[in-house]
Amino acid sequence: MVNKLDILSIRSFSQGHPSRPRLRRMQWAKVLGVGVGAAAFLGLGIILGHLAIPKGADPLVSQDLDLEVLNSVMGQLEASRIQENLRELSREPHLASSARDEALVQLLLQRWRDETSGLDAAETTTYEVLLSFPSQEQPNLVTVVDPNGNVVFSCRQREENLTGEQGGPDVVPPYAAYAPPGTPQGRLVYANRGSEEDFKELWTQGIELNGTIALTRYGGVGRGAKAVNAASYGVAGVLVYTDPADINDGQSLPNETFPHSWGLPPSGVERGSYFEYFGDPLTPYLPATHSSFRLDPASASGFPPIPSQPIGFEDAKVLLCNLQGNLAPDTWQGALGCDYRLGPGFRPDGEFQADSQVNMSVYNRLELRNSSNVLGIIRGAVEPDRYVLYGNHRDSWVHGAVDPSSGTAVLLELSRVLGTLLKKGTWRPRRSIVLASWGAEEFGLIGSTEFTEEFFSKLQERTVAYINVDISVFANASLRVQGTPPVQSVVFSSTKQIPAPGRGGLSIYDNWVQHFNRSSSVYGLVPSLGTLGAGSDYAPFLHFLGITSMDIAYTYDRSKTSARIYPTYHTAFDTFDYVDKFVDPGFSCHRAVAQTAGSVLLRLSDSLFLPLNISDYTETLRAFLQAAEQDLGALLGQHSISLGPLVSAVEKFEEAAAALSQRVLALQESSPDPLQVRMLNDQLMLLERTFLNPRAFPEERYYSHVLWVPRTGSVATFPGLANAYSRARDTAPGSAAWAEVQNQLSIVVAALEGATATLRPVTDL
Repeated sequence: MVNKLDILSIRSFSQGHPSRPRLRRMQWAKVLGVGVGAAAFLGLGIILGHLAIPKGADPLVSQDLDLEVLNSVMGQLEASRIQENLRELSREPHLASSARDEALVQLLLQRWRDETSGLDAAETTTYEVLLSFPSQEQPNLVTVVDPNGNVVFSCRQREENLTGEQGGPDVVPPYAAYAPPGTPQGRLVYANRGSEEDFKELWTQGIELNGTIALTRYGGVGRGAKAVNAASYGVAGVLVYTDPADINDGQSLPNETFPHSWGLPPSGVERGSYFEYFGDPLTPYLPATHSSFRLDPASASGFPPIPSQPIGFEDAKVLLCNLQGNLAPDTWQGALGCDYRLGPGFRPDGEFQADSQVNMSVYNRLELRNSSNVLGIIRGAVEPDRYVLYGNHRDSWVHGAVDPSSGTAVLLELSRVLGTLLKKGTWRPRRSIVLASWGAEEFGLIGSTEFTEEFFSKLQERTVAYINVDISVFANASLRVQGTPPVQSVVFSSTKQIPAPGRGGLSIYDNWVQHFNRSSSVYGLVPSLGTLGAGSDYAPFLHFLGITSMDIAYTYDRSKTSARIYPTYHTAFDTFDYVDKFVDPGFSCHRAVAQTAGSVLLRLSDSLFLPLNISDYTETLRAFLQAAEQDLGALLGQHSISLGPLVSAVEKFEEAAAALSQRVLALQESSPDPLQVRMLNDQLMLLERTFLNPRAFPEERYYSHVLWVPRTGSVATFPGLANAYSRARDTAPGSAAWAEVQNQLSIVVAALEGATATLRPVTDL
């Protein structure tokens, strides 16, 4: 059992010193390490290679997935409990570091320390991080002023209070987090999605951009990138809105949108972080502890260079539909009920005088705040030093019923069921499970990133996989999973055993393959597994630590909507009633996600052999190689760059992966030595790490995975190679850009050769 004296003494000490967050960081390590009873570690000596006990003498060592336990967990997960969890979690706004955010920290601790359904331990880790907030004394404001300086139109400063939940004092007004303060004023231009190509199009059409205010719409590029691109063309300020064409399938009238449907109402405004990177802005690569070195905010990189402010589409309509100038391209048009023009300035026959300008008054401020992660731990019975992590962030922009509380509601229900079995003594996982509620994700994945920075070595050495369930239910049509290729097999196995909600006997797998599928050269028609970018807390685990990761959610039918995300995303209309009425009435899809994530979690934590199929990486590598040969090969050859080493590296990886899979099958059919199992599982666990090269992309922060770094080139191949090729193709032979293409090719080859070496028998030195 857990040594309660260790935990209690640490807990009481940390509570006595709230200003010293570092002292609270050792809890989870102690629980997994020295703070456990020796009785729980009967098999650990054997697993670690101290073969003092004869093989087979201890049945605990061969502990494997118990299907009865798995089925019991699946059956005990209740939709009604998830519903009540969500009602409580989203009852009040809980912006990061707010009083309500801290109250939810205490709620999680209470649940995970419960005497009948709690875990082995639950503690917090707290970081001192830089956040951004609008001024309460001087609210941000966007106006139109006439040539005499008179205000003739003002955009809403708050969303319309449609349900009584949008007007409270804890509802943060719409703002662009980390955008600098300022009061720019200028003629208005329309810049579509604010991409570099969009601003180049305006420049090509002869539009003077210097000193203008650019109106852009969400989508296409990241929030902060809109401001970066605008500033490079001399734009003084950026406005961002959500076009009904992108979110509401064109519907924009009040009686067509929330609360009458799930559509975004006209006053709805998407909040968000405009910071370029993830993690605390002032402590890159260092945990944001009280004593850590911090950059000067005035010189730190990643902040938007010019004032930015989001507005609702009802206000964007007034501005955009009164613009003069050339007609915007067809692909730039939207659903505001008028022809979109480029500007600059307003037309003389509209609502404003021709020389009227747009004024932005932005008063955002930066503050150092304490933000906490909450960690719940279930100690492994056999391999306590191997961790399966399952996490979601806790903070939201407003009520956050969908984002992120739908995921937290699922997390709490799954932990209740597992904790109940644990307290009854009927189950303990083979490997340790760490459940996490991350803080300050909305500001840039801060809590999870600081955690990976602080425990970098331990997590790299010991973590089997990371499961992320952020928004658990976007909509109620189908499962959607993103992840690295090795997780495909465990997700498929899990979903084949779980019924799909409301689908008349279909499994989640069968329903999934009907909505999102691909043709596999190995398996035939299978569900599509999406790739992981940096949209949630899996990012630091995958890109920085090289840990096999996945993100699980239910989503909408793409054939029935063009919405880029659920319509009330990051607005004050993302409430419990919105979920209960429109997103998932009855919460059956929430339960399905809980069952899927729970099944994957148990299979990863309890299976004797890790259910990670590394051979599934081969299809991805083959597809990347084929794209490189078809789309890059000819021009590479003209520059004397051969893809031969890459072809050879992929072939050798494929051979080594197939051989390792055969060794797994052979061991499964025998009575394997525990050390053999351990060594093989470590090969499966560590494969993802071999694709890391921290020096491969010096212009990127935290991105080290050579297969999944963001791809800016148009060819769907190895991203570093694609990006370098895109920059080099119009340059002269022998240029530095072509040298970088060769460098990136060598980086990929070296990574594949290192992965191949990891997969070969450990005796092959």
